[in-house]
Formats: sequence, structure tokens, C-alpha cells
Amino acid sequence: MSNVFDRIVNIAGGRLKMQHWESENGSIFQTALVFVRMSQPTIGRYKMKVSSKAIVNGEFEDKYGKRGSQFSPSGMPSYSIPFEIEDAPEGTKSFAVVLEDKDAISASGFVWTHWLISDLKRTSVAENESISATDFIQGANTWASALGKFEIEEASFYGGMAPPNNRHRYELIVYALDTVLDLPRGFRFNELHFAMQGHVLDSACVVGTYDV
Repeated sequence: MSNVFDRIVNIAGGRLKMQHWESENGSIFQTALVFVRMSQPTIGRYKMKVSSKAIVNGEFEDKYGKRGSQFSPSGMPSYSIPFEIEDAPEGTKSFAVVLEDKDAISASGFVWTHWLISDLKRTSVAENESISATDFIQGANTWASALGKFEIEEASFYGGMAPPNNRHRYELIVYALDTVLDLPRGFRFNELHFAMQGHVLDSACVVGTYDV
């Protein structure tokens, strides 16, 4: 009977899995190379943490969404949430941040992106900084879409929670990167996603809800 043993090699964007079948006399007669691509790292794979004082008892406070008092000219909630990053890995050059609502699929048919940040080089962001910060780059949220119909300029800020049908869960995901991405203002999520490939050192996530 032959023995099977695996060797995993981490490479940019995924893992190389080498499977060897060893015959009874000890000679290797077949080797298979299997590339396992990771589109994004396992959240919280190491030890980095992200927290937000905007979340109280599991829920985002009203002021950060549609029951708040600050809105863009076309009505998008714009009072952004604060957050803090701890225990970023050695070698981190910048952070990328995504705030998204996967429960939006039940209403719109797709994941709704509420906030995109790249080239963040500090570990804390204060509340309502989205409208004034100049030391990080903000991408276009989903208000700039066929459904939202906003111009990219207006949507290249924080867009707060506004669930139309029931309580939604909102994930704030932070990625520690070994590079600076230099994306232009108004970048889209797909541009951020592919630019990060091979550069993610660690990631962390915190979840809060917001009701209708």
C-alpha cells in the first residue's frame, strides 16, 4: 500500500499543495501539484483586531445611519463610524478597510459596500472623519451604482446604514498590507480586491447590526 503525504508552501495569493504518493519500496512514483488560491485571507487568521465604539450591545448607534442627522446632498447618511486597529503585524505599510452589508442581497440582490478606504497609515479613525480626512484614500460606495444612481464624487465617502427591509449585519473588515496601493480616489471594490492580492499580511473583522 502506498503512503500519501502533503507539503504546503505559501505563495503570493494562495498555497501550493504538493501531494506525493510513495510506493512500498520507498520510491516516489507520482507527484501532483495543486494550487489553492485564496481570494482573500481567512478573517482573523493571526492576531490583529479591530473595534468600533460605534457598536453598542452589538448594534451600530442610530447616528451612523439613516436615523442620524448628517446626510450628503442627495440624502446618503454621512456621519462615519470610528474604529481602532490593534496588534497589526510587523511589516505593515498600510491598511485597507471595507464596510459592507451582505444582508443587502435580500433587498438589492448584491452585497452593498458602505465604505472603502485604502492607504490608511494610522491605527485609529475618529467618528465623522470621512468628510474631512486627507491622509487616506476613499473609494466609491454602492450609492454610485445603477440602483443608487449617485455620482462617484458624492459616493466616495462613508455611506451609512439604511436597511430597507429588516435588521442587517454590517462587517467592518480591515486588511494589513505590506505595501501602499496608490489607488485613485473613487476606486471601486474590485480594484481594491485585486490590488491587495499577494499583499495581505493579516485581517480582522467586527460586526454590528442596524435595524429598519
